[in-house]
Amino acid sequence: MKEYKIMLKTIDDVKVFSAAAAGCSEDLDLSSGRYVVDAKSIMGIFSLDLSKPITLSVPESFNDEEFISAIEKLIVTE
Repeated sequence: MKEYKIMLKTIDDVKVFSAAAAGCSEDLDLSSGRYVVDAKSIMGIFSLDLSKPITLSVPESFNDEEFISAIEKLIVTE
């Protein structure tokens, strides 16, 4: 699995992420602590603690440049 740290600070960030994820055919997961939700579920996203970065997990074979470009501003670089 590949992992990206993302930060969803506003409702607009969640909308952008959700729209991008909906267009992916791969399974995407978001996790915060020990909670893991389907990244395509807006209800799942809002059930996570969005006050700190969350982890996006994608399959190792994931190669969707359009999705990564759409969420690029949400990716946290440490």
